[in-house]
Amino acid sequence: MSFIHPLADVADCQIGAGTRVWQFVVVLKGAKIGADCNICAHTLIESDVVIGDRVTVKSGVQIWDGSVIGDDVFIGPNVTFSNDLYPRSKQYPTQFNGVTIHKGASIGANSTLLPGITIGEKAMVGAGAVVTKDVPERAVVVGNPAIVLKYLEI
Repeated sequence: MSFIHPLADVADCQIGAGTRVWQFVVVLKGAKIGADCNICAHTLIESDVVIGDRVTVKSGVQIWDGSVIGDDVFIGPNVTFSNDLYPRSKQYPTQFNGVTIHKGASIGANSTLLPGITIGEKAMVGAGAVVTKDVPERAVVVGNPAIVLKYLEI
């Protein structure tokens, strides 16, 4: 059984067993959230988002349409996702270009992920990094724009 805080606004969506959704979270109709996740306060998850199992989404994160997050991912506080390469007021693309994060990756606080970016399995994005291109698996990236600092062996 999942836990949904009474001050959360959760539409008709799929939420796995053991997932906790805290106060002031908004989840739009159609979103898919796996089992044993922790969705912290002040987050937004749009309709066309898929989140795997055992994912932590810290406070202040908005996950926009088209994003797919694998199992065992950590998303730090105030991470910024984007899904539109050429945003204009009241002009919408035919399809949003979300962010894909593969299994076991960690995204540091206040980092920014541009549309269409893929974060590889077990990669780590340093706090405050601006990710402008795909991150290979097990890579540690830092900076603006983010560059590979090293590769992890674990």
